[in-house]
This record gives sequence, structure tokens and C-alpha cells, in this order.
Amino acid sequence: MSAPSGVPVPSAPPSYEETTGINVSYPHPYPVPEHGQKPDGKGMNPPPYMGQPAPVNNSVTVQTVYVQQPVVFYDRPVQMCCPSCNQMIMTRLSYDSGALTWLSCGGLCLLGCIAGCCLIPFCIDALKDVDHTCPKCGALIGSYKRL
Repeated sequence: MSAPSGVPVPSAPPSYEETTGINVSYPHPYPVPEHGQKPDGKGMNPPPYMGQPAPVNNSVTVQTVYVQQPVVFYDRPVQMCCPSCNQMIMTRLSYDSGALTWLSCGGLCLLGCIAGCCLIPFCIDALKDVDHTCPKCGALIGSYKRL
């Protein structure tokens, strides 16, 4: 089978590598399955990782840290470890006039209780702010504000 001009017709077209100019002798960047293997990747070794050297096993020191939960203060004594003297204590409560005490007094004044009845909120601990102190060292540990 030859062309009328006398030039023989090639039996097969050129390969993809030959037409694109890829170096055919250069090794593939990934493994090519052999004749008996399936191309799904099973049974094939992955390419070696060339980025960083293998990690070196260093000895690890484990340190246990105990974190104390934050204490929320209300109008009741709290059992806790005092941050000042590191003793287990039950906090001592003291009451101070706060915003709720003064608002209650002002509200009673607006209602007409100006003959001294407006001062009743200053006698009621349930309307006052609460300070928690350590009974052993006397340090202020926390406060509870009503408003």
C-alpha cells in the first residue's frame, strides 16, 4: 500500500508523547501498573515523599495541670480553696448597699413613703450586694451584685 507519489504510508499514527514533545525516556512521576495489575491503585506502592525528612522521635514529657473551675458567687456561702492562703474555707458574707437598694429607696420615695419608710430597703439583706471574704486571712474573694 503506497501513495501515488511513491511515499509509503505509515502503519500507525505517532504517539501522544511523540506529538507533544514529552521526553519518553523520563521516568513517570507516579507508578505505572504492570501487566498483571489492575489500574485501580490497589497493590501499588505510592511514590516516595521527597518534601521533608522523616520525623525524629523525641522524648515527650507529660505534665499534669489541674485547672480550678471559676467560682460563681451568689448570696450563699461557697466552700472553696482560698486563692490567698490556699486553705479550704467556707466564705464569710458581708452585705453592702448597692444599686438595687438605692433604686428600691427611690421607688418608695416616688410612691409617697417619704416619712422614713423609704429607708426600709437599707435594712433588708435580700436587696443588698454580697461580698465573699476568707474567714482565715480576711481577703476579699468575690462579690455578688444584685443589679
